[in-house]
Amino acid sequence: MSKIKIMSIFGTRPEAIKMAPVVKELEKHEGIESIVCVTAQHREMLDQVLDLFQIKPDYDLNIMKAGQTLSEITSRVLLGLEEVIKEVRPHMVLVHGDTTTTFAGALAAFYQQVKVGHVEAGLRSGNIYSPYPEEANRMLTGRLTHLHFAPTQGNKKNLLAEGIKEENIVLTGNTVIDALLQVIKEDYRFENELLNQLDYKNKKIILMTAHRRENLGEPMMNIFSAIREVADQNEEIEIVFPIHLNPQVRNLAAEILGNTKNIHIIEPLDYEPFANLQGRSYMLLTDSGGIQEEAPALGKPVLVLRTETERPEAVEAGTVKIAGVEKNRIVALMEELIHDKVAYDQMANAVNPYGDGKAAQRTVAAILEYFKDENC
Repeated sequence: MSKIKIMSIFGTRPEAIKMAPVVKELEKHEGIESIVCVTAQHREMLDQVLDLFQIKPDYDLNIMKAGQTLSEITSRVLLGLEEVIKEVRPHMVLVHGDTTTTFAGALAAFYQQVKVGHVEAGLRSGNIYSPYPEEANRMLTGRLTHLHFAPTQGNKKNLLAEGIKEENIVLTGNTVIDALLQVIKEDYRFENELLNQLDYKNKKIILMTAHRRENLGEPMMNIFSAIREVADQNEEIEIVFPIHLNPQVRNLAAEILGNTKNIHIIEPLDYEPFANLQGRSYMLLTDSGGIQEEAPALGKPVLVLRTETERPEAVEAGTVKIAGVEKNRIVALMEELIHDKVAYDQMANAVNPYGDGKAAQRTVAAILEYFKDENC
């Protein structure tokens, strides 16, 4: 029997972080030939993660161009992957989550009649335009998928409600926990000296991220105004904001948050320092999806700067609260977590719903089981 050819496709930093444990697990099995193809939808941020986890791609489409549209990304990934899939002829293509690379990768595999495995399947916000374009990407990918690797029971229920057969769904936990636990170090030292000098013992360090397309404009203005008000009223906090490269975010942050002594706007962080900063923070504010999964694993409350989330398990578990994009609500929730120890401890000590760090093992075991009766 020849080896099972599994080709992992990803293109952004979040995908790479969550696929790295799966790729490393695939490499451990003699019966599997692991092939990695990156689209480099994000170039520099992707390369940082590849270096950290020591993954060398077999194929690199290098599609990144400044200012490219979603249509351009989709078409370039689709055309590039057509040639790679024809050459490799994998038994299964693995895609992750909800990026444009994810959907285009699944579609390219479908066009070549290659089976698709979807890691982190079943997330749904219920609003096709939020997050945009991710909600549509993951729904469309789901229609092309043979094996759905669902992180939680809630994700599995979403898939069942859409008519996916239960035998095609595998409950795994989230691979982001696998990755996170590999990089957190108690004695970690940051390259950015400001982060080494912060008083983590006596100050409440709040880590924030904000960059989503749907928050640009008035929502982002409300978010930043709330942050500024809370910072001005609470000397015991220090807010660290690794700022996105988007000029709209940067200009608005400079206008509203600049020159505030306890707000530190810094350049974006690589995954390893960001993960370790999460581990030392008091709480997190974010409009990102992945952080809603990572921070609870470290016992850190999260306020989500969005009006809905595709990760309701965290809300139900009590590790996450939806702060929305209205100034008064954001201020109220921040003040509560800063001053109310009972409210803080309830969130910090809630059980993380995203697993135990063994999601990659379950994913690969399911792939082996799926192909066990086939003569590869």
